[in-house]
Amino acid sequence: MPVLQREPSKNAGDPSGLPKLPVPPLQQTLDMYLKCMSHLIPEEHLRNTKTIVKKFGAPGGVGEMLQRKLLERRDLTDNWVYDYWLEDMYLNNRLALPVNSSPVMVFPKQTFNCQSDVLRYAANLISGVLEYKSLIETHSLPVEEGRGQQAGTPLCMDQYYKVFSSYRLPGPKTDTLVAQRSTVMPEPEHIIVACKNQLFVLDVVINFRQLSEKDLYTQLKRIREMADCEEERLPPIGLLTSDGRTQWAEARSVLIKDSTNRDSLDMIERCLCLVCLDDPSGGDLTDTSRASLMLHGGGKDKNGGNRWYDKPMQFVIGADGCCGVVCEHSPFEGIVLVQCTEYLLRYMRGSPSKLVRAASMSELPPPRRLRWKCSPEIQTFLTASTGRLQKVVQNLDMNVNKFIGYGKEFIKRQKMSPDAYIQVALQLTFYRCHRRLVATYESASIRRFQEGRVDNIRSATPEALAFVKAMTERSNITDVEKMEKFRTAVTAQTNYTILAVKGMAIDNHLLGLREVSKELKVEMPELFTDPTYLTSIQFTLSTSQVPTTEEMFCCYGPVVPNGYGACYNPQTDHIIFCVSSFRECA
Repeated sequence: MPVLQREPSKNAGDPSGLPKLPVPPLQQTLDMYLKCMSHLIPEEHLRNTKTIVKKFGAPGGVGEMLQRKLLERRDLTDNWVYDYWLEDMYLNNRLALPVNSSPVMVFPKQTFNCQSDVLRYAANLISGVLEYKSLIETHSLPVEEGRGQQAGTPLCMDQYYKVFSSYRLPGPKTDTLVAQRSTVMPEPEHIIVACKNQLFVLDVVINFRQLSEKDLYTQLKRIREMADCEEERLPPIGLLTSDGRTQWAEARSVLIKDSTNRDSLDMIERCLCLVCLDDPSGGDLTDTSRASLMLHGGGKDKNGGNRWYDKPMQFVIGADGCCGVVCEHSPFEGIVLVQCTEYLLRYMRGSPSKLVRAASMSELPPPRRLRWKCSPEIQTFLTASTGRLQKVVQNLDMNVNKFIGYGKEFIKRQKMSPDAYIQVALQLTFYRCHRRLVATYESASIRRFQEGRVDNIRSATPEALAFVKAMTERSNITDVEKMEKFRTAVTAQTNYTILAVKGMAIDNHLLGLREVSKELKVEMPELFTDPTYLTSIQFTLSTSQVPTTEEMFCCYGPVVPNGYGACYNPQTDHIIFCVSSFRECA
């Protein structure tokens, strides 16, 4: 039977000869760090930080020693920063996954006239999932190539092999990303279907035969009927996965004391994905409300318990047409989510439901309801988890805005990068709201390297500050001068982006130096306890470009309590902005 174990370091599917991620020169990173922070902190802090940085980078100092250790690590591993980054970005984070960590892709609103329409859509989607999974397993996905500055460069495909085989296991202090390893005779492959807060096992392979769409529809219909049986309803255990990671780990340690619960958890942890058949949420399903519902399910009174957040892919199909996918982010980046979901939407459009008649019920073994033994202690955990999820629901302030003035084609005609243009626009918007700039995160793909994930493009550049001040504070400046400062800011943003995708940005490098010092158990260098460094990693503005070719959009929550999440999707003649913040932050 497949077992769960720590995700191995591997390069499955990589084109041969993909280079290793470089370690940037130490002095280059330190100089860049000062440039990135010089205009974001008070002058007296800057003077102190310059002294600290100079001491850290001095010949024969601690910085050079840590740099040597990083270079040794680069030679011994496929990717020197991968484990450090994964733990820092995701696994050590104790916040709840919904809103704080898991991004969502919101599909076009569907029109379902009856329950059969919902189940047909679900069966059609599952068929597409099985086809896409087959492409991954047979290494049939074409190796992707970079675009723009990376045009023609082969990219690491490693993340695709984790879409349906990973699971994020909660721990008291840190989570573990585990991967399935099949033995010669694996158990039948299955997905978990959530319906009315109940969880069901749907085998998609029975007697070595993959179920047809007609079979899937039959089984989904059975699940729906089983879920409607109120006498058999069990507590909404999925709510526990919406809690903080330490709280969920504690609850799980109690759950697994019972063998029934262990068996149910095992089935969930080894499934391909979840399909969540949601009840209608009520209210007007605008883009904004669908985005919010996809992020948190609407809490206990709606579909908040109809989830299992530890699994990378949860496909949500609402009876009211609110559909999309919730993604546990630690195994892969947004581009993988986009490619997978776009494939599924194309599959469903090109392969409309082929259900001539439902398969005979007697031909297929029935799906199985997962059973739970809920002690009073588990009930107490559930009550607490429910309350905390309600706070998340009430706290999220979401806005999806479709800007229709122009799109990326207009920007390209100005001989500018659409991404850089939008990033500078976001800096101007933030400054107009708050009269300052802040540390800004924009993810930059480093998939041109072995096991590459992302580094950070620091968009709050000195050049962006000069531009936004010209736009907001100087009445005597001409439009020509404003335009000149704008182009300079866009160029600075573009140049930093190029550095980042070439593995020369500062964030991964500083993280590596910090983590190596921890491993060596040396005194933490003052560079990493300095208030400037702590300010530099508080990303009040967390941004990401997630372009799509299908009609859908991505969104996520802020990463700090006083921050914004700003996801944008540049289209030919419009731009979709999904901006989130927390209501409790005035």
